[in-house]
Parts: sequence; structure tokens; C-alpha cells
Amino acid sequence: MNNIYNTNKEAVDALHSKYQQLRLEISKVIVGQDETVRNVLISIFSKGHGLLVGVPGLAKTLLVSTISEVLGLSHNRIQFTPDLMPSDIVGAEILDENRSFRFIRGPIFSNIILADEINRTPPKTQAALLEAMQEHAVTVAGNTYKLDEPFFVLATQNPIEQEGTYPLPEAQLDRFMFNIWLDYPSLAEELLVVKNTTTDRIAHVNTVISKEEILYFQQLVRMIPVTDQLYEYAVKLAVKTRPTAPEAHPLAKEYLTWGAGPRASQYLIIGAKCHAALNGKYSPDREDVNAVARPILRHRVVRNFKAEAEGLRTDDIIGRLLS
Repeated sequence: MNNIYNTNKEAVDALHSKYQQLRLEISKVIVGQDETVRNVLISIFSKGHGLLVGVPGLAKTLLVSTISEVLGLSHNRIQFTPDLMPSDIVGAEILDENRSFRFIRGPIFSNIILADEINRTPPKTQAALLEAMQEHAVTVAGNTYKLDEPFFVLATQNPIEQEGTYPLPEAQLDRFMFNIWLDYPSLAEELLVVKNTTTDRIAHVNTVISKEEILYFQQLVRMIPVTDQLYEYAVKLAVKTRPTAPEAHPLAKEYLTWGAGPRASQYLIIGAKCHAALNGKYSPDREDVNAVARPILRHRVVRNFKAEAEGLRTDDIIGRLLS
């Protein structure tokens, strides 16, 4: 897409305007969940992926399909089960009637993928998805196939049922930009949900942005300037979580066994840039870093036994680091 805006400031204003339109359209279907919607959109415009953790029935599938519609993107839902094979995700070569091999594309060939209950499938199948997330391509029988752009994965995990699951190891969790916690709606929100979903009235949303604009705004986010002081602040925040680092925070030394790696520092800056742009700011500040810190750090730090015994949650530790 050619640069239709004269300056980056004009482009940031356009992104801010589109974000307001997107929120308005999504709210026609999704009641509440403002922070979840914001973080999913930040992930998309930052070229990242999201891990959504929430109990069943909180409209995770509806959220993905609604966002796909307003963004004008294709989407597929993959239900992860213990017998799911990598070929069920990426596709496979078959022998056709002419006795020649032909590649049949799997559901991964879509712009937005909902990987439902990713921890219910074995590591080999998980790895097939995670490779696609990293490379934006899949390799089958020695041939590499590029995925459609933009490409975004929203994987879900059920936090209450752990029997028969294969939890993602920390190295694979690190590939997700955000770990988004989806909580129950408030009483007023749930009342509105029930009213909206127990009649024959169906809400329709409009597409408010094109695929070309999304790709352009993804590039724009990378071009937003950042001060050296903010780079230093983001990196120091990640380093403070590493219990063996000389700069580690006392809380990290006391309550953590593992801290966030360099990818966290990168995502803190990219996420802050995007958060600033969506709010109409031309350059991010500490407030923007802090706004994205929890979903970026919470799956990258590992609590020790003492933290668990004292009932200290990961978000509690991160909150004290930010303060």
C-alpha cells in the first residue's frame, strides 16, 4: 500500500480514528471486555500473537469472529484435541488422480486463527502451530508455503481443567506477545449479554479497515520514535524480573525462579508504541509501557514455591515492580 498520508503524525491520527471505529463496531456484539479487545488489537497491529486464558462461555470464539469481520480478514477456528495431528493444521500432500502429489492447504492458511484449547494437544502438534507463528510459513515435504498476511494467532487455554492437558513450556509461551486474562463480566454486563442473546435479533458489524491498511499500520507502529530513556526503562523492567541478575528487584530474588527474556523487552517497546498510537500519541512514554507490561510479562516469569505458598499472584509481583 502506498503511503496515503503526508506525515507519520497524520498516519497516527488515522490509526487512532480507525481504532475508535473498531471499538464501536465490536461493542455492537461484544459487551464489555474493553481491555481484552484493546490487547487483541494491539497484538494485531504489533504483528504479535495472543494467548487468551479464561473459563468456557466467555465468548472467545465470538470475539475472534467479530474482530475478523470488522478487520475484513478471513478466520479459522481449530479445536485442539489429543488426537490432532500436525497435518490437520498445516495441510498435507496427497496423491491425486493423475498420480502426482498435490498440496492441500490446512486451516492455518487464514489471516486470523483461533487455536481453541491449545494445551489439549501433544507437543508435536503444538510445535506445528508455533513454527507457523514464528516464521509465518509452513514446510511440508521439503516445500515452504508462505502464510497470508496479516497473520495472527489467538490461542485459548482453560485455567480450571488440567487433566489430560499438555501445558505449553515457557520457551513456547515466550512466542506469544500477550497473555490475556479474560474474567467474568460484571452483573450489568452479563444482564446486557443475556438480553442481547436470548432474542431473535442479530447484531451485524461493518468492516471499517482494509487488509492493506492493517499492513500499513503495522509498518507505521515500527516507525514510531522512542527516546533512549524509554528504551532503558523497558529493558530495566525486564531485567528486574531475573532473580540472578545483579539489577534484579528484591521481589524477584525472593519470589521468582525465572524471569523475562530479551523478547519481553522488545515487546514492551513495540506494545508501548502501538498503545500510544491507538490513543493518538505520536511517541510512547512510561505510561504506555506500564499499560502493556502485565500481559507481556505474566507468562514470562515463573513463581517459586514461596510465592505460591503465600498466595502471591504473578500480577501482584509485576504490579509491585511497576510501582
